[in-house]
Amino acid sequence: MWMIEIPAFVPFFIGALIAAFTRGVLRNALMIAVPIISALHLWMVPEGIHLQFAFLDYQLSPYRVDKLSLMFGYVFHIAAFIAIIYSLHVKDTVQQVSAMLYAGSGLGAVFAGDLLTLFVFWELLAFTSVFLIWARRTQRSYVAGMRYLIVQVLSGVILLAGALFYAAENGTLAFGYIGLDSIAGWLIFIAFGIKCAFPIAHNWLTDAYPEATVTGTVFLSAFTTKVAVYALARAYPGTELLVYIGAAMTCFPIFFAVIENDLRRVLAYSLINQVGFMVVGIGIGTTLALNGAVSHAFNDVIFKGLLFMSMGAVLHMTGKINGSDLGGLYKTMPKTTILCIIGAASISAFPLFSGFVSKSMVMSAALEEGYDWIWLMLLFASAGVFHHAGIKIPYFAFFAHDSGIRVSDPPKNMLFAMAIAAGLCMAIGIYPSALYSLLPYDTGYNPYDATHVLAQTQLLFFSALAFVWLNLRGKYPPELRSTNLDFDWVYRRAMPRVLQSMFNTIWKTDGIVRDKIKAKLNFSSNYFAEKNNRVSGLLSKSNPLGSMAMWVAVVLAVYLFLSFIK
Repeated sequence: MWMIEIPAFVPFFIGALIAAFTRGVLRNALMIAVPIISALHLWMVPEGIHLQFAFLDYQLSPYRVDKLSLMFGYVFHIAAFIAIIYSLHVKDTVQQVSAMLYAGSGLGAVFAGDLLTLFVFWELLAFTSVFLIWARRTQRSYVAGMRYLIVQVLSGVILLAGALFYAAENGTLAFGYIGLDSIAGWLIFIAFGIKCAFPIAHNWLTDAYPEATVTGTVFLSAFTTKVAVYALARAYPGTELLVYIGAAMTCFPIFFAVIENDLRRVLAYSLINQVGFMVVGIGIGTTLALNGAVSHAFNDVIFKGLLFMSMGAVLHMTGKINGSDLGGLYKTMPKTTILCIIGAASISAFPLFSGFVSKSMVMSAALEEGYDWIWLMLLFASAGVFHHAGIKIPYFAFFAHDSGIRVSDPPKNMLFAMAIAAGLCMAIGIYPSALYSLLPYDTGYNPYDATHVLAQTQLLFFSALAFVWLNLRGKYPPELRSTNLDFDWVYRRAMPRVLQSMFNTIWKTDGIVRDKIKAKLNFSSNYFAEKNNRVSGLLSKSNPLGSMAMWVAVVLAVYLFLSFIK
């Protein structure tokens, strides 16, 4: 029974340690074995608290297992396994070790039963994942990684502050429902929101993910935001504010994704869009909505990973990722093209693909609870994601104009990883009951009723028609070589300009003040010198050496007298 008490993150941490000192086939075999062994172990672990101890008068539970944490634990193992296979050709110790530690940190976070343990893994997620960005070893990746790390560490600091307030208010660090009824609740909410890429706090994602390595982005897409989704589902289910935040998240990225040229950045915006659906479901808080949020998180890890892998394959083989530089690759990369289209169909929620069986749960819950306007926003977002991820990604990468680039499909390990993800996307879409059996609540939901299928098919048809019409008319935003900024304009453009202007004013004012003071001092010193250097002046008089010695003796005598009387 002692095996049950081994937390899910331990095999990954041990694997990372061993991977740091092994090479070649042995390291690859070890990295593949770790998620398999850990997943088999997790499958046998019953629900409950399996590790608990006291710390500073608080009860800590580093290993708590229930249906909610198990859902994320399962998909994190799947994601780690697929991403490890995808990266087998990589011979970079930094990437491979940090990837294992990162996956382990994600597992540690979702099985944390207290806020202190959550904080530890929350920060480990930041410090281990940033190396997947820096491993690209470019100036852009270094700067983006620094911004990413600052934001993630800030999120952790806010979480720690909230946890301390929560402990002071409630006398416990147990990680359960928190709500927004206290300062602690708001601080923790903000910390979760930063890592979840809430609007305004989202730019770390679109800034850093496209600058990571080809394989690093696949890992990044799976863990950080999903840990935050899990945390929100645990601590803030039914918080109505999340409904409106999530709806905004589903809509605003569409406008930036449509005009973005970097196809991995398009997927980063799409990631925020999909997380928005999950946040809406958590905010609604019904069993159907929570099941929809959790199942969509599960599916998103797989189909978004597939899309990032397909674009990573393009970048790996061509050295290019801008839509303006690509096109016509279907001729020489047919397997990658097909796998990418499967991912695009899944994220677009085509019937018989995984996205359909989870996204429809959230939208149905919104209608059932009377959120009609939110439902319309989600409908718009569904059409938008089909435009920028379902059509734009495969169209501009593999079709569109012929770029003249002729490269083959990527290495077999990359294709195999993509094939596993594609197979899961179709299997879950065709047989959703397997996924539904793992969900936290039993709702008896059936995604394949006539209303859902017909409505989604019509939406996809007219969205595709709109894309074709806009493209033929030349009204669809062209792929241009450019850098698009959204809210990060504030700290990447506006704030530096404001600070530069402010400091220029300070230096200018300082120079003026210094010059005036210097002029006054010069005037005073000249006046003093002129006055006292005259024949009768104080400085012109000569003082006998004897009188000076006498005065020194007098001062010394006074000092000795005062010391004596003390």
